[in-house]
Amino acid sequence: MASSSPTKSTRHSPPPSAAPPDFPVNEVEQLIPHRPPFLFVDAIVSHEGETLVARRTWRAEEYFYQGHYPGAPITPGVLLSEAVFQAGACLMAKLMAGTAGQGGGVPLLSKVSDIRFRLPVYPGDTVLIEVKRKETVGEFHFLTGLMKTPEGKKVMNVEFAVAWKKPEGQVTTA
Repeated sequence: MASSSPTKSTRHSPPPSAAPPDFPVNEVEQLIPHRPPFLFVDAIVSHEGETLVARRTWRAEEYFYQGHYPGAPITPGVLLSEAVFQAGACLMAKLMAGTAGQGGGVPLLSKVSDIRFRLPVYPGDTVLIEVKRKETVGEFHFLTGLMKTPEGKKVMNVEFAVAWKKPEGQVTTA
């Protein structure tokens, strides 16, 4: 995508008055085993039924911008995708809380389809991530993910599935 880097790094950031109430990062860390530098959900903004909205601000000092791309950094699409998958894992952890399905398991990505990138994300940009569970078949949970700017412009969308499994190695969530 041939696009010049914006002069203001907070191009997609909401004005302070538009910032929605949210839950602390600590809640995210209680739900999923991911940790910095590979935690790409800053906060859960809302959760209603089968839908969860999360927020992520891509900070200029993050390690991957050094090489993607020097002098014109853009957030890698694979990390945008990972942020959506982590938000999906947060949703599933909330939906399965207290059920036998969650019991010590971790989210494992099992399918990705129909992924589309529409806008680049630059250092300093804030995005909202909306994930919805479409259906559950056995141990597989099928979800849709939409990443957008606070102004509502679509950044990317994807359909994916996760399974909740007990880890073979040691993974902790607290």
